[in-house]
Amino acid sequence: MIGFVQGNIRIIRKETVVVDVQGVGYEVYVANPYGFKKEENVFLYTYHQVREDASLLFGFLKEADYEVFIRLINVKGIGPKTALNLFSACSGEEMIQAIENDDVKRLKSLPGIGAKTASQIVLDLKGKFVSVETQTEVKTKNPIWDECQEALVALGYRANQLGDIRKELSPREDLSVDGMLRLALGMLAKRKGV
Repeated sequence: MIGFVQGNIRIIRKETVVVDVQGVGYEVYVANPYGFKKEENVFLYTYHQVREDASLLFGFLKEADYEVFIRLINVKGIGPKTALNLFSACSGEEMIQAIENDDVKRLKSLPGIGAKTASQIVLDLKGKFVSVETQTEVKTKNPIWDECQEALVALGYRANQLGDIRKELSPREDLSVDGMLRLALGMLAKRKGV
């Protein structure tokens, strides 16, 4: 299996780019081929699909997008080409947010996704992206917030649910961990309408 390709882009086609890897051209399906430039040096995380009639490569600039793609192709009714098309309309992070927030309407707006498939995506993938979120999570300069966030995650909140309150709480250095935790729980309860 081919896990990644690195080299210069030689050809840009409608659905693919051809990457020159030491004299061998690998044709890779990408979400937005015209977003690349000829002769640009790229590193693409790849999924290698082997079928009876073809051997195809699907490439991603971000590892997080690759992870989302791998999970999407395991949802009934979504093949690699359909999954890749979703990235032409939205980033992996936006997809994770839509899935975690049960935003079926947003998923339905993506190319090739109907109501039934959108609901299936949420059903199959909600809660499966914690590892992807924690990879992209940024540590703040406030150790009190970092400790509070760890406690909230331990209580079952996901990192993407904490984004809104992070902006308000991470600059506050006047609070203890307990005080910040109480405030955070109150803010989260208000957002849920409790």
